[in-house]
Amino acid sequence: MDGFKKRLNESVQFKLSFTLSLVILVIAILAGSFSFVSAFDEAHELQDDMLRQVAALFDRQHLPLSHLGDDGRARDSDEESRVVVQYLYDGSKAAATGNIGAPLLLPPTLPDGLHTLDVSGEPFRVLVKTTSDNERIAVAQEAGVRNDIARASALRTLMPLLILVPILLLIVADLVRKLFLPIASLSAEIDGRSEQELHPVEDRYLPAEVRPFVVAINRLLVRVEQSMETQRRFVADAAHELRSPLTALSLQAERLAQAEMSDLAHERLITLRRGIERGRNLLDQLLTLAKAQTVSTVPKAPISVQHIFRRVLEDILPLAEARQIDIGVDGEQDAALWVSEADLIAVIKNLVDNAIRYTQDGGTVDLSVTTKDGQAIVRIQDSGPGISVAEQQRVFDPFYRTPGSDQAGSGLGLAIVKAITDRIGAKIALALTDEASHSGLRVQVSVSLARPSHQGSARTRNAPPLPQDTESV
Repeated sequence: MDGFKKRLNESVQFKLSFTLSLVILVIAILAGSFSFVSAFDEAHELQDDMLRQVAALFDRQHLPLSHLGDDGRARDSDEESRVVVQYLYDGSKAAATGNIGAPLLLPPTLPDGLHTLDVSGEPFRVLVKTTSDNERIAVAQEAGVRNDIARASALRTLMPLLILVPILLLIVADLVRKLFLPIASLSAEIDGRSEQELHPVEDRYLPAEVRPFVVAINRLLVRVEQSMETQRRFVADAAHELRSPLTALSLQAERLAQAEMSDLAHERLITLRRGIERGRNLLDQLLTLAKAQTVSTVPKAPISVQHIFRRVLEDILPLAEARQIDIGVDGEQDAALWVSEADLIAVIKNLVDNAIRYTQDGGTVDLSVTTKDGQAIVRIQDSGPGISVAEQQRVFDPFYRTPGSDQAGSGLGLAIVKAITDRIGAKIALALTDEASHSGLRVQVSVSLARPSHQGSARTRNAPPLPQDTESV
């Protein structure tokens, strides 16, 4: 009962359906009761009229009662609708006329008119009438039979109402549900948006009562978009402004390295230059993250994943060579994706860069792309320590780094990847490469295909061949 009250208070749709159904039921009960009583009384009145017509027929036609059976009714007549007709005499006159064996023992002093009497323990409806021959006749019918006939007639009157009310309740419930469908569709549309999709909500097909609420939501979305844009512009401007002094510091450090100094000073200068370089990398990552959170332009043509692999490997090979990491593309299958080239490069480059940095020297990093159910599945997997299941969701947070990590970095790489994949409608999933040893990381990015993928040498742009799992690239 508490759950019902809670749902009734929380759901406008349920409350409206319940209220309308309750009103319909109350009105149907009142109308049905009135109809039943009216039909019941009318059936009794019709039966009384029938008794009057029978009496009038005997009076006008001067019909004798000798044609009736011993029980006062016509032979082979219906038991349930029998009407008893008999003379009404006092005792002496009844003996003189030979009517002592009358079907019903009625008091001879009954006045003319309708009466309800108990005869031998059974109720009867009796009409007493004095004929034109000054003879008194009684026309009677069992009250139980009359009530059964009246009740059946009243129930037949109620039958359309009993059939139509449940149908009406179903129609009302379905109608209310359909009236709330635009609101449910609006809720699903808003719930399915990413945090970057702040365009106004369409209110053209919504009811007038809901439209002010949607207008308020649209105004809020505009304010949120302005606030986010201000924040992104601040981050981008701050990062851009900080690049100049860091560049100047880097140049000064280079000039200082050319001067004569002690070994201790030279060691501290190297540490300073590394710190400056980390600062510059952090600013570059912040700029990339700010760009990733903005809405990109719609690409004019699909881009080849294999082409992006080449571009990324050309940039990342020096780092892999320094670590003696076997890096290459597994397979020759290609896929054409309708996404921005800059976005796809940023995603794959950050993933490959992370894989190389967190893989031990002499490890392996494999890139591959497959297609399934209209999706291109890009995989980057390595032989590094991997990421535990408990940490796999937190690593997408900006500046978050897994505990115990000793690699230099800003903690923004996966945050940039997540921002871009959310914006382009892609899905990213992390898993361990080797479940048995709980090692290695496999990153899988699923993107909708622009067109069916091609096998073999299907490429959209010309580029030098890729290394195919070469040893110690």
